[in-house]
Amino acid sequence: MKLFVDTGSIKDIEALAVLGILDGVTTNPSLLAKESGDYRQNLKRICDIVKGPVSGEVTATDFAGMMRQGHDIAEIDEHMVVKVPLTRDGIRACKALSTEGLRVNVTLVFSAAQALLAAKVGAAFVSPFVGRLDDVATNGMDLIREIVTIYDNYEFATEVLVASCRHPIHVVEAARMGADIATCPPAVIDQLFNHPLTAIGLEKFLKDWEKSQVAAKV
Repeated sequence: MKLFVDTGSIKDIEALAVLGILDGVTTNPSLLAKESGDYRQNLKRICDIVKGPVSGEVTATDFAGMMRQGHDIAEIDEHMVVKVPLTRDGIRACKALSTEGLRVNVTLVFSAAQALLAAKVGAAFVSPFVGRLDDVATNGMDLIREIVTIYDNYEFATEVLVASCRHPIHVVEAARMGADIATCPPAVIDQLFNHPLTAIGLEKFLKDWEKSQVAAKV
């Protein structure tokens, strides 16, 4: 399973990229608004760092506006993916942009029926938001299972990009279900590294090594 980071922070992206675990980046208007500088330049810099899919989202809500902004986003870099919401105009824009050969990420997906529509119009990625479903007492991972099954049934090329991951369990469950990608905030990716037994084991190994070196000098 591929791992994307969900952020607009150049600093966080650089820190993760050097580890070799990062396959791509997802952004949205809220994340980009937190960063200083021109958003187009920031997205270009992200593409240069990651050299993988980088989603930039339109802010228009009408078809013509989505098409105009979609073309603008795609021109930033060859790695850019145009992100559109799952609305009627968003689905229409996805079909048109995909037909032109541009990659589209259909976002704000909360049902299997919506995911089916996105796949039918050629979306490169579909982004179901599991954490936000959990917030309203609905099991978000059940949706991932449904989407993966449907896409497998019909061999859709659309990749399932599990979004709104709130903790490592979301990531592990997504991998177990066969989702293509999980996108997480930097803090959640940091949590993937952590286990108390790793820290305890490393501390013991180092102490034993120090003792052996002292004994060797006696």
